[in-house]
Amino acid sequence: MKSFFRFAVLALVLLIVAMISGLTAMRLAIHGQEVAVPALVGLTPGEAEKNVSGLGLQITVERQYYSPQVPEGRIMSQLPLPGTKVRRGWQVRVAQSLGPTRVSVPDVTGQSEHAAELNIRRRGLDVASMAAVPTQQIPADQVLAQNPTANAAQLIAPKISLLVTTGAPPQAFVMPSFVGQPLGSVSRTLQDAGFRLGNVSVAAIAESPGDQTNATQQPGAPTPPTPPAQATPASIILSQVPAAGQKVVAGSTVSFEVR
Repeated sequence: MKSFFRFAVLALVLLIVAMISGLTAMRLAIHGQEVAVPALVGLTPGEAEKNVSGLGLQITVERQYYSPQVPEGRIMSQLPLPGTKVRRGWQVRVAQSLGPTRVSVPDVTGQSEHAAELNIRRRGLDVASMAAVPTQQIPADQVLAQNPTANAAQLIAPKISLLVTTGAPPQAFVMPSFVGQPLGSVSRTLQDAGFRLGNVSVAAIAESPGDQTNATQQPGAPTPPTPPAQATPASIILSQVPAAGQKVVAGSTVSFEVR
């Protein structure tokens, strides 16, 4: 009985040792084939190929993107990440940079400010600054010049400065005195000079007590209302707004009081 018990214990010990040995051998066999993925970002595909080939890994360029930060031809990302444990023969997938986006500058001269800005931003560009210059020969709100010039190629996302025209400032005048002149001739003079005729009011005329009644009107009878006087081309100007000597611009309105 004792010898059977000893035999059983010995067999169990041998089985446990065999299992531990098998697990250890399997672990060594598996992990002996694992390597750490190196850092490849910033390298060229050729340099990255040399780095991974010695570890039994392979490299595949899967994507290419534009990037203003990573130089053209360099690796900008990788998968698996650096330091990841993988088996030999594993493929490391990378994305390669195409460098910054390069565009041609559009010709926006002659366009309106709004149209030029839309055309510029549609190409992924920006407006750096916008200056205005008054001119009488060219209509307002029109691009007169740009920098960089039109069709400049191979520029890396430039910002474009625009010079836009504005309307010429209105011409200024010193208001003359029209007091004492007929309303008709003054109105024509103002219209010919580009001014507008404003309100024309007739000055009230004070009536004497003897004018309150007439010969046919009975004493004590109500006085009929006097119809308001109307201005005519022959009316004489008594005052004006703006007053004489003030500075005005073309298109201003001038009002008068006449009698």
